Amino acid sequence: MKFKSGDLLLGLFVIAVIFLIIIPLPDAILSIFLVINISISAMILMSALFSKEILDLSLFPTMLLLTTLFRLGLNISSTRLILRDGYAGEVVQAFGEFVSGGDLVIGTIIFIIITIVNFQVITKGSERVAEVTARFTLDAMPGKQMAIDADLNTGFIDDEEAKRRRKKIQDEAAFYGSMDGASKFVKNDAVVGLFITVINIAGGIIIGVVMKNIEFGEALQKYTILTIGDGLVSSIPGLLISTATGILVTKTSDGDGISKNILKQLAYSPIVLYVVGITLLVLGFFTPMGPIVTLPIATIWFVIAYRASVKEKVNAVNSEINMEDEVAEEIRKPENVISLLQVDPIELEFGYGIIPLADVNQGGDLLDRVVMIRRQIALELGSIVPIVRLRDNIQLSPNAYSIKIKGVEVAKGEILFDHYMAMNPGYIEEEIDGIQTMEPAFGLPALWITESQREKAEVKGYTVVDCPSIIATHLTEVIKSHLHELLSRQDVQTLISHIGESHPTLIDELTPKLLSVGDIQKVLSNLLKEGISIRDLVTICEVLADYAVTIRDTDVLTEYVRQGLSRSISKKIFNERSNQVITLDPSVEQQIMEHVQHTEQGSYVALDPKTIQHIISQLKKEIGKLTSIGLQPIILTSPVVRIYFKHLTEQYIPDLIVISYNEIEQNVEIQSIGMVSIA
Repeated sequence: MKFKSGDLLLGLFVIAVIFLIIIPLPDAILSIFLVINISISAMILMSALFSKEILDLSLFPTMLLLTTLFRLGLNISSTRLILRDGYAGEVVQAFGEFVSGGDLVIGTIIFIIITIVNFQVITKGSERVAEVTARFTLDAMPGKQMAIDADLNTGFIDDEEAKRRRKKIQDEAAFYGSMDGASKFVKNDAVVGLFITVINIAGGIIIGVVMKNIEFGEALQKYTILTIGDGLVSSIPGLLISTATGILVTKTSDGDGISKNILKQLAYSPIVLYVVGITLLVLGFFTPMGPIVTLPIATIWFVIAYRASVKEKVNAVNSEINMEDEVAEEIRKPENVISLLQVDPIELEFGYGIIPLADVNQGGDLLDRVVMIRRQIALELGSIVPIVRLRDNIQLSPNAYSIKIKGVEVAKGEILFDHYMAMNPGYIEEEIDGIQTMEPAFGLPALWITESQREKAEVKGYTVVDCPSIIATHLTEVIKSHLHELLSRQDVQTLISHIGESHPTLIDELTPKLLSVGDIQKVLSNLLKEGISIRDLVTICEVLADYAVTIRDTDVLTEYVRQGLSRSISKKIFNERSNQVITLDPSVEQQIMEHVQHTEQGSYVALDPKTIQHIISQLKKEIGKLTSIGLQPIILTSPVVRIYFKHLTEQYIPDLIVISYNEIEQNVEIQSIGMVSIA
């Protein structure tokens, strides 16, 4: 472990403080340390006063502990010298004599007042503010995190800014939590100072009278002045540190200095200063106070108010000129074409009637739902979902919305505001009144009903959803169906890098030696296109590393990966004890394989259109048999045919599930209830 010089000095400082308590110090060295203590306290106060944000002094709790320990060590050393020698150095003597002014009673009263102000006013107030601020900061953390997620989701900030804001929130919570505990040091330090003062006076009188045979009055005068000096030397740095604590915990994080904010908020308008000046004049001329005192001060306020009003007028004129210049410059400036070329991966545009659903201030939770959609899809399919941009579009109907993928509209819908959508699951015969419509995500028949009809519809068994849920469900299905297009090389690199942290050998073997990031992207896109989760990326990379040595075709590699994911595929598709499927006639499979053409760009089936139409016709007939009895159509093929048959049918039946024998777990029972043939 390497130690820096700063770390070494800090360690020596802490050890030196411990030695202060144990080893007696000469009065000259003690005086030097007392002056250093005062200067450090003043330095901390000035730093707290002029810092722009609280986190500029994030180590303040630690500094508070170290300075308190240093101050107590000096206090103990000075107490030892006072009781042993009756003298604790020039600094202690000077403070005691200067404050008391030769009068013991006055010096004692001044010292007590300073101590009470430090303990009762500043220390207690700082402790209470730190405690309340810590509590409210911790309570506000979830809301601040959600606000950051909402800004990130709407595109107001990027990922780096979101990380910076989250770290700032965590640092502020940790700071206020530490300040809540560290403020106890200041409070207890003030209490200990009182105890030490009492002990110094009582002990000094006893030692002076009993052991040194000094007269009682002389002993009282001598040890009280020394004690007052010692107490002030400790209390004044303590007062500075307490004040710094109070300033820091009450500081706002708006980026401006405290002096600027105080002036801005105390005299934000010249009228305030004019009224104060007039009030002072009235008090001076019409009360015994007299104008000699009030007139100069009133004049100062009038001058400041006049200068502030002039400055306001100048700023207003400059602002108007700058605005006109900016408008003119914007007109003359050539259009920034680069900013217009960016295309957002996913956009959700909506009419002005849907704005309340997305506006947090109006109780809308659409932003939060979009955040949850991204998380849900990431957990379900294991892919990175790009940020969804939410925008209002006055060209849309008030209650309409549009979903765009890479700038092109792929889905749209329309809601009826303040209504609910009720859908019949299929087995309810009793009808309810409502406006006929279609559910946008799945195209199911539905009804728009009012709030008063909602409970009645739910009792009858209808599925009732609100408008934000309709939009969120539609958006979820659109993203899932286009996720294979949205997976970029950069996303794949991010996923691979994450896996590489725990499986570095696997990633080093796979890429770039065997496959490029683009090749892995194609395999992952093929899986996502058919709704296969890529969350188990380790297994996917293991299979690719096994077969990429001899195979370069990404479609064929995808088939091997699917076989490696057979457990998850079977669990997703087959949920019953006995599962019905449609198989292919061996002659169909043979004919498909005979017409497979291999090129550098991949493989495809070169069947004549008549044969293709015949196969599709037979396939639709078999599918109709299953859907008529409420079963999901699943096509079972041999492993070598599956990918080509899927390519053959996806243009006609895009959502058709095609699975091979090698993708089925052994414990899954399969029953063929149909066969596609060309006979």
